[in-house]
Amino acid sequence: MIHRTLHRPARRTRARRASRVLLALAAMAALISVDVPDAVAGAPLGVTARALPDATADRVGALFAGGLDGGHFCTAAVVHSAGRDVIATAAHCLEDPDSTVFAPGYRDGGAPYGLWRITGVHVAAGWTDGADPDADIAFATVAPLDEGRGRYVEDVVGGFPVAADQPDDAVVTVIGYPRTLETPLRCANTTTLFSGSQRRIDCPDLSGGTSGSPWLVDGALAGVLGGYEGGGTVPEVSYSAVMGDRAVELYREAADAG
Repeated sequence: MIHRTLHRPARRTRARRASRVLLALAAMAALISVDVPDAVAGAPLGVTARALPDATADRVGALFAGGLDGGHFCTAAVVHSAGRDVIATAAHCLEDPDSTVFAPGYRDGGAPYGLWRITGVHVAAGWTDGADPDADIAFATVAPLDEGRGRYVEDVVGGFPVAADQPDDAVVTVIGYPRTLETPLRCANTTTLFSGSQRRIDCPDLSGGTSGSPWLVDGALAGVLGGYEGGGTVPEVSYSAVMGDRAVELYREAADAG
């Protein structure tokens, strides 16, 4: 049975969004040595293209209903944790975690790094109680369906560090899987604040299935595609809830549970 944790945030002052804080847990000294791929080098801003296989794209994968034959419906990414078994996605992508599997590096019908089942889900009470778009981010723990693939997903593909409180105009790289494609797309652009709690990016062709796609700033996770309008109703404009204290607590809970 999937373990679920509902986080009810304590009252505290929001940290200034302009400060870039790399959220390594104090106990996770290993994070200092985490390989952070350059996610935006050489990519023209505002142009969407196929994401070639590399250390960045391989940490991103598609979410399937049951298995590869079930069709992929969302995107997720591996994030660094002490337990080496945590992924991040949109909360609305984990409505049925018992039948959801994650395929990192998925391409053309194949799962080169195996399939991983969901073992625990960490979402904010704001999402479970009322589908608050500002709480549309989730962290989940995973375990291999095939033990021969390795015990921990981060040992297989690596994991993105988590970085909150980004500046309003951060350059973000999004990597995700539209339902109609069997390879991921990549787009980078300067973001703007749509509201105090939602970030916007202009990138074409990020259609259905890209929900949960990681938003990467300097190779670190700073959000996921989701939030306002479920991430956007047109493929040219996408949104992410601003990653603040509430999301950080979810990340810590998932990391501690691994």
